Amino acid sequence: MAYTLTTILLAVLLCVSAVKPYSDNSHDGICKYMVETQGYVCEEHQVTTKDGYILGMQRIPVGRSNKTADRPPVLLQHGILTDATTWLLNSPDESLAFILADNGFDLWLANTRGTIASRGHTSLSTNDPAYWDWTWVQLFTYDLSAMYEYVHNQTGQKQCYVGHSFGTLEAFVSFSEEKLLNMTKSAALLAPIAYIGQMSSLFASAMVTTSLSECMYQLGLYEFIAGGPQLLLNPSTIAVFFDHFPQSTSTKNFVHLALMVRKGNIAMYDYINESENVEHYRQPTPPMYNMTRIPNGIPLFVSYGGKDMLSDVNEVQLLLDNLKDHQKDKLVVQYTEDYAHFDFCLAENANRVVYDPLMAFFGAT
Repeated sequence: MAYTLTTILLAVLLCVSAVKPYSDNSHDGICKYMVETQGYVCEEHQVTTKDGYILGMQRIPVGRSNKTADRPPVLLQHGILTDATTWLLNSPDESLAFILADNGFDLWLANTRGTIASRGHTSLSTNDPAYWDWTWVQLFTYDLSAMYEYVHNQTGQKQCYVGHSFGTLEAFVSFSEEKLLNMTKSAALLAPIAYIGQMSSLFASAMVTTSLSECMYQLGLYEFIAGGPQLLLNPSTIAVFFDHFPQSTSTKNFVHLALMVRKGNIAMYDYINESENVEHYRQPTPPMYNMTRIPNGIPLFVSYGGKDMLSDVNEVQLLLDNLKDHQKDKLVVQYTEDYAHFDFCLAENANRVVYDPLMAFFGAT
């Protein structure tokens, strides 16, 4: 019997909902176990956000040739419930991180708060509810900006950005708020997430129709661990993938996403109670993010798939409609009919289908 990855996700969620399998001192050794074993130099870095979260980052400064990188730094940002290993699971000739390093880019891997490599905090333990009091708004406001600034300070260069899934939402919202632009050379957004009201996956449906995330949050379950049929994945890749998946996020983050699915908009977290919204935002409803405010001169590479149940093709089109005034030579849109959500990171042919055009785009910008 065949199971979609999304169905497996839901099963995992129902089995482990409130399990907390990691200690505050745990570390998955991404450099040691995922990069150096493939013959690459790797550096472990730490970044502290303005709100006190200590994030782990990895750097692959050179490819297998050991020649000094002669191209710009690239920051790879994973999506929800995953971490930087997303970009390292296939062979070096099939994994985006290794391919970029071998092609002369200075490669940086991001890990957002709550994942194994980024569970530190200057004053809080992961057992403290306050540690999990955040949504994706804080991920772009604090985590992404801290990692961006760190890479910029280390290299002195503008960087290329690659986001997958909710890693694209962080970029879209940042750019619409005119943040990070001065440090961005170009951005590639894979399986883009912005508008999510038409998500067709079983996982999203369960989250919204059963109010599962809200129930968990109200019960005091603040840490949440838990796409579509992945048609093009090697079975061995799937096995390795589940060695690192799912990673933790906050239950409040899923409450926020569930609200977005229901309302079909992109807004800050809705406290539902108008007085709480006024307390946080000085208005009864949460402020909206406007994708039409993304500057039309920033180089964007947008790649989406016809089998993706999380990044729905109709909602990607709504996003692209918001970019209709973008400079034509600054926007590349790629559509792959048979690609589902994780194929952009894990498919055996992604090196030819997605990564070659992506690198050509980075080279042209």
